[in-house]
Amino acid sequence: MKFAVVVFPGSNCDRDCHHVVSHVLGQEADYVWHQDTDLNGFDAVVLPGGFSYGDYLRAGAVAKISPVMEAVAKFANAGGPVIGICNGFQILLETGLLPGAMQRNNSLRFMCKTVDLVCRTERTPFTGELSAGSRLRLPIANAEGNYTIDDDGFAALKDNDQIVFQYCDAQGEVSDASNPNGSRANIAGICNVRGNVLGMMPHPERAAESVLGNDDGLALFTSALEHLNR
Repeated sequence: MKFAVVVFPGSNCDRDCHHVVSHVLGQEADYVWHQDTDLNGFDAVVLPGGFSYGDYLRAGAVAKISPVMEAVAKFANAGGPVIGICNGFQILLETGLLPGAMQRNNSLRFMCKTVDLVCRTERTPFTGELSAGSRLRLPIANAEGNYTIDDDGFAALKDNDQIVFQYCDAQGEVSDASNPNGSRANIAGICNVRGNVLGMMPHPERAAESVLGNDDGLALFTSALEHLNR
C-alpha cells in the first residue's frame, strides 16, 4: 500500500509519519509537496502536524488554499482514508472536510504532554483494531487544540457517531479534570459522516514504537493497513 505524507511549509511531523509508515509499518510512503495537485496512485493520505505557513491568521487557515488540498478533498470525497494529525486536523477543519473549529487552548499556553484518550468508535479506517471504550496514551503538542462546535453541530456529531476520541483520565473516565485544553465534551478527534476522514490532536506517530516506551499509536496505522487490505 502507498501512503501520501503531505508537506506544507512549516510541517515538522512529516518525517515522523513517513518513518512510521515506511520503517515501522513496512509500507511505501512518499512525501507530497503542498504545490502538488495529483494524488493518483495513493491509497491513504496523512496530513501531519506542525505549523503550516507559520500558523499565520490562524492554524490551518493558509494551508486550506494550498493546491494540494483540492486533491485531498477529491480523494476524501471519493472515500479514500485521510488522517489529519494536530495541524493536519486544524487544516481539515479549515477546509470544511470536518465540522467545527479550533480555538486557543483555554490556558492560552502551548501544551506539550502525554494524555489519556478513550476511543468511542471503531468504524473509521484508523480505529478498526480498537474497540469502543479502549484507552490510549498519546502525546499532544499544540497551542490551538481547543475544539469547538455549535449545539446543532455537536448534536450531529453524536447522532452520526463522529466522535472518535475523547480526553479521559487513567481509568478511562471523561471529566473536566481530564480535559487539557477546554475542548467541547473533551473531544480529541472526530471523523466525517462517512467515517473515512479522521482528525485528531494527539500524535499517534510519536508513540508507535516500543523503543520509545509507548506504541499505543501504532494501532491507528495498522488499522489503516488492515482496512486497505480488505
